[in-house]
Amino acid sequence: MIWGFCPVSGCLSLFTFLLLFFLCRSCVSYAQAMLFAIEEINNSSDLLPGITLGYMMYDTCGSIARSVRVALALTDVNEETASLSDNPCRGSVPAIIGEASSSPCMAISTVLGPFYIPLVSHFATCACLSNKVRYPSFLRTIPSDYYQSRALAQMVKHFGWTWVGAIRSSDDYGTNGMATFTDTATQLGICLEYSVSFFRTDPSEKIQRIINIIKGSTSRVIVTFLSYTDLEILIDEFAHHNLTGYQWVGTEAWISDSVTATTEGHYILDGSVGLAIPKAEVSGLREFMLDVKPLNSSGEKLFTQFWETAFHCSFKRTKETAGSQKECTGYEDLAGLENSFNDMSLMPIFNNVYKGVYAIAHSLHNILGCGQKCSNTASPDPFTILQNIKNIHFKTKEGEEVYFNENGDPAAKYDIINWQPKKDGSVEFVTIGLYDASDPFIKYVLHMQVPVSICSGTCDSGTRKVLQKGKPVYSITCVRCHPEFWSNERRDDCEKKETEFLSFTEIMGSILTLSSLIGACLTATVAFIFFRHRNTPIVKANNSELSFLLLFSLTLCFLCSLTFIGRPSDWSCMLRHTAFGITFVLCISCVLGKTLAVLMAFKATLPGSNLMKWFGPRRQRIVVLAFTFIQIGICIVWLTANPPYPFKNLRHFKDKIILECALGSPIGFWAVLGYIGLLALLCFILAFLARKLPDNFNEAKFITFSMLIFCAVWMTFIPAYVSSPGKFSVVVEIFAILASSFGLLFCIFFPKCYIILLKPEKNTKKNMMDKKMDVHKYISYIITTVIKV
Repeated sequence: MIWGFCPVSGCLSLFTFLLLFFLCRSCVSYAQAMLFAIEEINNSSDLLPGITLGYMMYDTCGSIARSVRVALALTDVNEETASLSDNPCRGSVPAIIGEASSSPCMAISTVLGPFYIPLVSHFATCACLSNKVRYPSFLRTIPSDYYQSRALAQMVKHFGWTWVGAIRSSDDYGTNGMATFTDTATQLGICLEYSVSFFRTDPSEKIQRIINIIKGSTSRVIVTFLSYTDLEILIDEFAHHNLTGYQWVGTEAWISDSVTATTEGHYILDGSVGLAIPKAEVSGLREFMLDVKPLNSSGEKLFTQFWETAFHCSFKRTKETAGSQKECTGYEDLAGLENSFNDMSLMPIFNNVYKGVYAIAHSLHNILGCGQKCSNTASPDPFTILQNIKNIHFKTKEGEEVYFNENGDPAAKYDIINWQPKKDGSVEFVTIGLYDASDPFIKYVLHMQVPVSICSGTCDSGTRKVLQKGKPVYSITCVRCHPEFWSNERRDDCEKKETEFLSFTEIMGSILTLSSLIGACLTATVAFIFFRHRNTPIVKANNSELSFLLLFSLTLCFLCSLTFIGRPSDWSCMLRHTAFGITFVLCISCVLGKTLAVLMAFKATLPGSNLMKWFGPRRQRIVVLAFTFIQIGICIVWLTANPPYPFKNLRHFKDKIILECALGSPIGFWAVLGYIGLLALLCFILAFLARKLPDNFNEAKFITFSMLIFCAVWMTFIPAYVSSPGKFSVVVEIFAILASSFGLLFCIFFPKCYIILLKPEKNTKKNMMDKKMDVHKYISYIITTVIKV
């Protein structure tokens, strides 16, 4: 509806948009609050003396299109509009009050922007309307949802709810409000398990999907940005599905609405907490509202319809309605009527309407230069009113300060309301705290009325204390935390579990990394020594080509241990096991080739033997490559069928998340490891059989000893790996890789390096041909000397 205010001389118009009472159950009450303010101003000798404000009311019927059409009509002085009031003003309007919803206000403000006509809303809270670039002429007497959303997030954090769900209206109010809440909640460490939207015209399938999401969720708190009309539809369905046991958190749209608290399924919301417009009292308003008489009220059409609907009667009965409806007298007792019209819990919103009227009246008072009497009665232009109202600052008769900030918003203050059911089944709205956004130090203050939390017992590890719903005085129950969260020491909050993996920065990781790099450097040094002395007998006699290939593979073995350190990822999990398997097979294949070369060399010295012809350098390379390609084939099958992957291990430690690599296919892992073990065992057996062959530079004894170390390490690795928890299993695997690699390097190459560097006189062809040398004593001497060094 639209109200236009007409002074005695000339015509100044002030309008408001509201819905009819059968569309908006409190709209008649809002209209009465408007009329009360107008009459109070017209009877005042201090405010606008000598000027009488008039009004016009227009029904917008909840339609954005109709709101825009009427707004356009108001800018045209010659436009005829449908008025619900008597003797309306004529001419363009200087200011408008309304609407009660954000989306219509956005549409109207967009239309009125070029005309600079002030639009003052009493209930449109969308934070988007604070954008003065898009809505330069919009102001409101209710705080922006920007503050409410942040206050809700802080309240949720205060109660220790860090795992919540959310439902919002599918309009500007719900979308923008929930977006701000989500941003603030994320900063405070609050996680949203789900966020769904709903509008009252949605099909039943949409409601069922929402119910299924809530039933399948683990969070027990539901934060809402819903209008009361949307909520009532949802609550009816939730009650039908007995969807109880949830803690509801609400906004000013429904948290203090008495009609919502008396709907059939209201018990679903018992125990709800939320933010409400602070309680207010406008003296004389209640009596004025209850003094409605349709036959002598301004805006007769509106109040006639209201009266007929409220008392189920008709002023003009027809033949069709004569039997079903009684005749209205106009003197029925409104005070004894029990409906939303008598609901004074909406007084804070009535007060917003009251303040909106007074804000424009004060602006007119300043512009018209009113003292004891207004010196100027000419109709001011809307732009002048808009600029003046932005800077208005006054106190109501109740002592409340009224002003607007640079965004056209008032100071943000909220009461924190708790639904506490009474024995008779009704709900009591108890104020348990307040939020004041203008106070930089105290933003959440709990009063003594806050319900007492009574713990039902000590909560076990991994559970937290939450408030039970549906009781006037909360008691404590223990709810298990989400698998990735853990309860704090006080058991009143769920905190994110510590994530653990073997990193390069911790002491163990640093030691293993350093050991790996030292091993690689030592191997490279040995390779350099062999290359410098590649033409000496001891290098030539021990198959220099396989020696260099063995040193190369040992270097890769040392370096592949680095892939086991750091945060597991898809590529590192696949690389660490396959690189380990292939490099070790290449290494063992080289050792096996050297062992076979020793055996074949001895057999070749026998009369009539031509084995070396069939096992020359080319055949040795083929043997090494053949053994290695078998392992490559195993790895390809493993990676193709079911490769290793990173995963969060929540089983070993209750308060930690272990990041590790799952094997994918255990068969693939044990096939890779088993193939390495098979080659190592074969190499050990052959080296053991060749250990007594009479050759001064026979490597069989060194290979036997190195394979003995290798097999011992990996035999102890298996039980240690299986029994080690968390990241220590990775440490065991790296230790096995490094220990076996160092064993091969020391046992096979260090005795040779000792002779090359410290005993060059032994590195001669003559010494190699000396058959009388005691091989056993020589090997023992070499090993003992190396150990002493």
